Amino acid sequence: MRQLIRNIAIFDGTGSAPFPGAVMIEGDRIADILRDEAAIEAAQADMVIDGQGATLMPGMIDAHTHLTWGSSVEKIYHQFILPPEELKVAAWRNARVLLDHGYTSLYSAGALGDQIEPELARAIAAGETPGPRLVPSTLERSPEGEEGVETGDVFNGRGPEAMRAFVAYCAAEGVKSLKLVISGEDALKPGSSQDILYTDEEMIAAGEAAKDAGLWIATHAYSPRAINLALEAGARILYHCSFADDAAVDAMAAKKDAIFYAPGPGVSVAALEANPPPHINMASMKASAAERLELEKTLVPKLKARGVRVLPGGDYGFPFNPHGRNARDLEHFVTYYGFTPAEALHAATMLGGELMDQPVGQVKPGYLADLLLVEGDPTTDVRLLQDAANIKMIMLGGRMHKSPVPEPLTV
Repeated sequence: MRQLIRNIAIFDGTGSAPFPGAVMIEGDRIADILRDEAAIEAAQADMVIDGQGATLMPGMIDAHTHLTWGSSVEKIYHQFILPPEELKVAAWRNARVLLDHGYTSLYSAGALGDQIEPELARAIAAGETPGPRLVPSTLERSPEGEEGVETGDVFNGRGPEAMRAFVAYCAAEGVKSLKLVISGEDALKPGSSQDILYTDEEMIAAGEAAKDAGLWIATHAYSPRAINLALEAGARILYHCSFADDAAVDAMAAKKDAIFYAPGPGVSVAALEANPPPHINMASMKASAAERLELEKTLVPKLKARGVRVLPGGDYGFPFNPHGRNARDLEHFVTYYGFTPAEALHAATMLGGELMDQPVGQVKPGYLADLLLVEGDPTTDVRLLQDAANIKMIMLGGRMHKSPVPEPLTV
């Protein structure tokens, strides 16, 4: 099937200014970009969509997704840990919610339940449930027990062999990216962001095993030492990194062609905005959020200037930071990190596509037709994307998830 979308401004994902034209889609791919009016008039298509002056852009990509963190704009959970069946229901719902809000690809940053995400990724790919393209993960792994004392538990065991066993388990399960928690978390335990949870030998073993298995590594890392451990292990993406010093910045810049970085401002801003009931104490979380944001105001522009690919994705899924609000990260990139709106969109599209390692994130011939039609110009105001009503069309692989024209009435 050939579909022509015309009368549009095209933001192609590269960061360049939108330009007038039309896009031809054939099957699940973008076949051509037409700029000449005569060529547009002569184009033959099975379906012609009049964009009415809206902006056509690539679907957005979230680089730090937790689908099993249950809360969304449709349903808030006030408990973090859910029963297994409800956890699965929440993950399936959250995938659809994110697609409804213009996210067509997700890179998982870890799950609260084993085997949920690989099953969900297969169901989405098979068309059994609506959702974005998904790089699935497994339980976030942090070790337990005394350092240097080898234990065999696949999820929390100590020692290099336990790490190799974890990678083998992930490969057999169908996971694509495994999540390693290298630093502690100040929001949960003040001061723990400076703790190092893995030994050098454990991280090296994980890195070697992941490379051999063809898997990627995502890392929760705050301190310079944690960042170096992640880099030495060959991590694909590093999260947070808020306490990076100049040497850590140099180390990240030296590997800028091999790594991605997602600071995750969404959860920090949401924590500071939250007004919890009296029995919920968010003091540590708010203090940590304020400190991280302040540090990242300097850190993120430094890394961006050095050519490190900085991506949006902000730990959505908490009751105070629910799924469906993910596009707020683009505004945070502008407000806190000094990105222009077009640079923030570039990070959420083209750079996200590079993270996914799939032909997504650009309006470009040969790429998958994962496209949004947005009323207005998000390259001048990224806040437009926070309102799903402004997204008139959501297309995934050439198929309409949300059509810009009313469905015909059936009698």
